[in-house]
Amino acid sequence: MNGVSDWLTSLPSPSGLLEKVQRDGRSSLSQLELPNRKQESWRFSAVDRLESIFSRPLQGSRSHGIDQPIPAAPSNGLRLHLDTDQNQLRSLTLPVGLSWLTEAEINTYLGSSLACFGSESDWLVELNHAATQHLLALRISGSPPPLELIMGNSCDGLSATRILLILEEKAELEILQIWRGEANTSQSHILEVQLGSDSSLHHGVLALGTGNSSFFAHLAVQQEPGSLYELTSALQGWHLARIEPRMIQSKGKAKTILNGLAMSDHDQEISMNSFMRFDGPDGEFDQLQKNLVSGHSHTVFNGAVSVPKVAQKTNASQLSRNLMLSPRARIDTKPELEIVADDVRCTHGATVSQLQEDQLFYLRSRGISEIEAAKLLLRGYCKEITSSLPVEAERWLPLDYLLNQLRS
Repeated sequence: MNGVSDWLTSLPSPSGLLEKVQRDGRSSLSQLELPNRKQESWRFSAVDRLESIFSRPLQGSRSHGIDQPIPAAPSNGLRLHLDTDQNQLRSLTLPVGLSWLTEAEINTYLGSSLACFGSESDWLVELNHAATQHLLALRISGSPPPLELIMGNSCDGLSATRILLILEEKAELEILQIWRGEANTSQSHILEVQLGSDSSLHHGVLALGTGNSSFFAHLAVQQEPGSLYELTSALQGWHLARIEPRMIQSKGKAKTILNGLAMSDHDQEISMNSFMRFDGPDGEFDQLQKNLVSGHSHTVFNGAVSVPKVAQKTNASQLSRNLMLSPRARIDTKPELEIVADDVRCTHGATVSQLQEDQLFYLRSRGISEIEAAKLLLRGYCKEITSSLPVEAERWLPLDYLLNQLRS
């Protein structure tokens, strides 16, 4: 624990809107042990890699050392950099339909969605609590322009960010979050969302790492009846990555869609750990997680669905599809369905396969080289997920980037 203690001591004094969160998080983190494989939720994970976080300093405002091109800002949306100085961020004039939450509202809502899942004391959550300096807290009404959020991209350090979104009744929002992790960086993020009745959130996550970078995101989403939450995530290139979506349909009669793509190579590990809970009837849930694994890398899918007796007429579907490009790669998939209600439709499945020889043969018979044929098949495999990203993601050419990072 000395590494954790020394790292905590090195952090700047708690301050700003998140002062209490930082102070409490540091106290809690100092008493928590690092996750280990005896814990069910970390059983398949390379927990030893977590220690590298505490060799990285906390980054403050945005670094300008990133040598990666950024597309022009969306013409019909709003781009924000979350690792900007907080006073500078909150001084921006927002378009109609978006408004800053007041300090009193932040104190009321911040952490309430985490508490709903009992995850406020999880290790990754407390890590963020201890370090977070950047908060975006918004109220959404009507149908404001899409949001594009460029997250922490600091060099040689930890960037910790947090978002709180309150969607009013019938509000609609499209949001795209972009992470680009340089070597020797760690990204820690918490998102809390409260979806009012008949509201909808189309949420895209594009998280692209390099080298020994790491990425951790915990999402806590509460849905009222009639609401829609659609998450599409694409993760690639992280030495260690873990995304934890948590959704609850508070009174049922809502819809939740998760589409995920994890692409790993070399010795990388990417983990999707989702949890869906229905606390009322007539809820819908549809999840498709695709993993593409090469080198001697590792992907994990752990998807839990809870359907208590009160959640009659639930319709839930969960599918994990895995494509192995190397015999040295490893895949762990663990669906967990806890069903007490008796009038439900719940299905789950998992497949592990390789590129089909007959498909490769067909393309090669048309004069396409073996390498190009494989790329075409991989493009089709990935596009089923990336096509569900918010439309503004196309400016980042996500599919081209993802496929170009794979070794031929």
